[in-house]
Amino acid sequence: MTTFASGTDTVTRDALTVLQPGFTGTTAPDWLLRRLGEGLATVGLFGRNITSPEQLADLTAQLRAERDDVLVAIDEEGGDVTRLEARTGSSFPGNHALGAVDDVELTHEVAAELGRRLAACGVNFNWAPSADVNSDPDNPVIGVRSFGADPALVARHTAAYVTGLQSAGVAACTKHFPGHGDTAVDSHLALPRVDVDPDVLAERELAPFRAAIAAGTRAVMSAHILVPALDPDHPATLSRRILTGLLRDELGYDGLIVTDGMEMRAVSATYGIERGSVLALAAGADAICVGGGLADEETVRRLRDALVAAVRAGDLSEERLAEAAERIRALARATAAALPRAAAAASGDRTVGLRAARRALKATGAEGFTPLTEAPYVAALTPVANIAVGDETPWGVAAELARLLPGTGTGGFSGADAGQAVLEAAGRRRVVAVVRDEHRHPWMAAALDTLLAARPDTVVVEMGVPQAAPRGALHLATHGAARVCGRAAAEVIAGV
Repeated sequence: MTTFASGTDTVTRDALTVLQPGFTGTTAPDWLLRRLGEGLATVGLFGRNITSPEQLADLTAQLRAERDDVLVAIDEEGGDVTRLEARTGSSFPGNHALGAVDDVELTHEVAAELGRRLAACGVNFNWAPSADVNSDPDNPVIGVRSFGADPALVARHTAAYVTGLQSAGVAACTKHFPGHGDTAVDSHLALPRVDVDPDVLAERELAPFRAAIAAGTRAVMSAHILVPALDPDHPATLSRRILTGLLRDELGYDGLIVTDGMEMRAVSATYGIERGSVLALAAGADAICVGGGLADEETVRRLRDALVAAVRAGDLSEERLAEAAERIRALARATAAALPRAAAAASGDRTVGLRAARRALKATGAEGFTPLTEAPYVAALTPVANIAVGDETPWGVAAELARLLPGTGTGGFSGADAGQAVLEAAGRRRVVAVVRDEHRHPWMAAALDTLLAARPDTVVVEMGVPQAAPRGALHLATHGAARVCGRAAAEVIAGV
């Protein structure tokens, strides 16, 4: 491909403006600062970029010294998907826990507090909330990231989350349009397919997005999913019928449309990120998210050049590119104006996440349970983490139980012999078995069978979607694996 000069002609500048790249490191590299001066308007942050609130505030200040209205984006859902607290676990329980409580005022409070913490660090654009209806409990990528399986519940909590987050001056990006909940494939790995008729889509998948639009969401993120009832040929991110015909024309949405990560294999493996980005913009997307897996100057240059070449070849109209770029600049101006007020706001309620986690906890067998007074052995039956969650964030109850019951032991187990391995590792200590989505993992269910046959006093903590029947001397469903969910469960186990 021809490489174009990094000058400031309008098309080149617009091509940079529509990109949402990431980078590696905890300070902004020179190439990123240079691109901000050339027209780049958004920078995406991930766990790799963050070590503390103070460091994050310094980083965002560094970006704003180069461009004062830069959109600083983050993938901070709370719960399992956290970037602010990737190394410790989240202070917020996540969507499924909020849906289990079903108190929209609480959801608004949680989102507002999360927004306040982001704003205080200089972050003003959040790729959240997930508005997917988790209608398939075997879904490998959504699960506890969803408020639940009921469209009306998901809709009202999506709206509450959007208004809460945006009350703190942080733009919400509702995802994954038109709905990723009824899928059996993770779009990070391949192209999922949603095979339902248009009436089901309208009543189920689209209900939360209508609520988000009515609530004023500043952005919507597309999903890399194939929905044959809407477009049999193109995934939603690349579909004009879905992004323009449905989202813009039918639903009346006029805010920013952002793609999910273009490096995800649902798009990149078939179209490549350059062609995929051109097709997404032509379909109606405004912003190309590419920061998760590809975080370097070469990626930005390749995508910029691909968009410029597409305009020159007539594959992408200059007007469509300009429209997308101006929509991004408008949001950047609006959020830049709101950020100083949001960052100066009161500190808010630092305990709201823990209170929400405690309310979300469902205990079965608590009536006959005697809290533990001696250090137990915590066995984490560990499935492979999905890519959105990642494996760097700790989960479970061991750390919190060790704080309450010093000397608590712990180990991670998986596979066909997990149950017997736990028994051998635990010895005479009381077993606390921690699982995620037991219903999705036959080996996990078999391990619990082995444990409970030998040790019926085992405590079971389910930190995924609670679909399997409760069992154990005490069964705790936390509806999420965030740090505060672990703390809420540990409090019950230790009787504090």
